[in-house]
Order: sequence, then structure tokens, then C-alpha cells
Amino acid sequence: MTSPSPSPSSSFTLESFLRAIPKVELHCHLFGTVRHETFKQLNLRAGAPLAADEIEGFYTRGEKPVGVLRVLRALDAQLVRGPGDLYQLTLEYLQDAASHNVRYAEFFWNPTGTVHDSGIPYALAQAAIVRAIQDAQQEFGITGRLIAAIDREASPEAAVEMVEWVKAHRCDEVIGIGIDYREVDRPPELFTEAYAAAKKAGLKTTAHAGEFGMPWTNVRTALDVLQVDRIDHGYTVVDQPGFARECAERGVLFTVVPTNSYYLRTLPPERWALDHPIRRMPGLGLRIHPNTDDPTLHRVTPTGAWLMMVRDFGFDLDDLRGFMHNGLDGAWIDDSQRREWRTQWSEAFDTLRARLDAEPTPSTFE
Repeated sequence: MTSPSPSPSSSFTLESFLRAIPKVELHCHLFGTVRHETFKQLNLRAGAPLAADEIEGFYTRGEKPVGVLRVLRALDAQLVRGPGDLYQLTLEYLQDAASHNVRYAEFFWNPTGTVHDSGIPYALAQAAIVRAIQDAQQEFGITGRLIAAIDREASPEAAVEMVEWVKAHRCDEVIGIGIDYREVDRPPELFTEAYAAAKKAGLKTTAHAGEFGMPWTNVRTALDVLQVDRIDHGYTVVDQPGFARECAERGVLFTVVPTNSYYLRTLPPERWALDHPIRRMPGLGLRIHPNTDDPTLHRVTPTGAWLMMVRDFGFDLDDLRGFMHNGLDGAWIDDSQRREWRTQWSEAFDTLRARLDAEPTPSTFE
């Protein structure tokens, strides 16, 4: 896959640089990637159960964003009806990510919702997603890997059931499990049995923790009880510097999301970027890596997420180079691939940075 680059006549802006650098994406939810037009088509095919203004509201990222979880549930309950839908959503996501030079993507999918709400058997659903992953690699040069996510709003028994589905249909493209949806009142320890089964089966593991202002102890539980390989979000570790130092010493990777809606809702606009935990995490020695989470619903691209790290949180290009390496270190790839990409991507980053330094221009991100 060749790196996207601006035309010879265009200026090489910070955005051009951020789009061109090679990236991994480790924290993205399939149903949060649905293109606006695709969502409207699915709704129309289903007999328009959602009103037009509801759909438009899903794709309007206001100052105090709400509604993301509703659209994810609507897709399961009403709109996604067959394996072909999952194939289309996966292929479109990977095509969009590849256009921002994401070369490797690990993305979440909620099998419990697909099986129990959409009515698609697990084996057929997984096969459709895997086929899209394989086709995207051929067509767009992006390597995709699937993380089967526990629905933490469902029962612990449903989580164990989901892990059993994954174990029964093992393939290289389905690399691990995660857990997402509402963290409030659904602490990680509820799902200890499911995680133990996944670990025993050799699956990689991650967990959303410390996302919705929930206490830092959720992060500790995910690491020490669930024994996850990395943490998604994890912002409240900054509330306990001693524990943050422990996470730093252990080399824990935090997949952070600049567009996380909790802090956009709860922090004043004039203080949001100054008080956001992401700004403080590297200073505590924590390893972070920026991601999109729900890109179309958050109205962000991989390029935009990296831009926010500079524009909003004040990180410089040296920091970004480190974040790139953090992503490679935390990715669930074999060590030979990691070493190869680390060498290649570092060279690409440095070459692009030299060009940016040689041609400084105003930044005008859209």
C-alpha cells in the first residue's frame, strides 16, 4: 500500500503529514463506522423505523454530544438483517480507514447483539466479516483483525456464551475479545469467567475501563482480575498517580479517544482541552495511542484524531512518533512484523517530517 500524498501543486500541511504517516487503529467499533448514506439506505430498506431527523441527529456532533449508543442499538435491533450487511459495513470501514493510511486495524463487533437482536447466526456473521477483511486487504492494502466484544449491558452468562462462539469458530482474523457499552453499574469483575475462558483459549484481551468517569479501580480490576493485555480509554488512572506509575512501569497501553463524549459533555468548552486526562497521561509515564472509536458518529477520521492530539492537547511531532511506536507495540501482531513495520514506519515518518519542516504552511483542517 502506498502512502497517500498531496498533488505536486498542493501545499504539504500538518493535515497532509498526519494523513500520510502510517498508522494502526486499535480502538474502533464497527457499528460506529457506518457511512451516513449507508445508514439511510438500511433504514429505508427496513421500512424507515427511524425518522429522518433521528438519523440526522446521530450524525450531528454537537458541543455536548449524545445519542451514540442509541444508534448502535438501533442497528442491531432494526437495521442489520443479514450477513451481507455486515460484509458491507466492514468493507466500507476498512476502505475509509485505508484512505487515511491506516495499515492495520483491530476493530470491535458485538456478537451478542448480532445473534440475539439481528437474528444472524454467529458462524454466518463472522464469516461475512472475515470475508470483508480478506477482500479489503486485497483491494485496499489494509490488514484487518476482529475483536469480538462482550456486551456489558447483557448478562455475564451471555458473555461466556459469546466467548464459546468465538472458540468454536477460531480463525486468524478473529484475534481477541473486548468489552464495551455502558460501564456505569457494570464493573469489569462481572465478566471474570468469560475473560478467563478467552485467556485459556489463547485469545488476546482488552477492556473498556475508566471511560465514563468511572473510578480508576475499574482499570485496576481489568488489569489484575481480568488480566487484559491493554486498556481502552482508562482516563481515570490520572486520579491515582501511584497506580498510574504502576501502569507505566508495567508498560500498559491505553487506546485513547480524543473525541470521547463524556469529557465533551462534562468539561466547560474553554477548559475541555486543558483539563482532559489525555493531556496529562504521558506526563505520568503512561503509554497512549490515539484512535477514532466511532468515527462517523464522532465525526472524526484517523487523520482528525491525530490532529486533535496536536491542536487540542498540545503534543508535538516527537510525541506523535512515540504514539505511533506505542500503537505498534500494543498491536496484536507477531514480533517479526512489529520489527519490520517499526523500521519502515519510522523511516516514513521521518521522511514526511523533513518535508513538513521544509515547507511550513498554515493548518486548515476540515
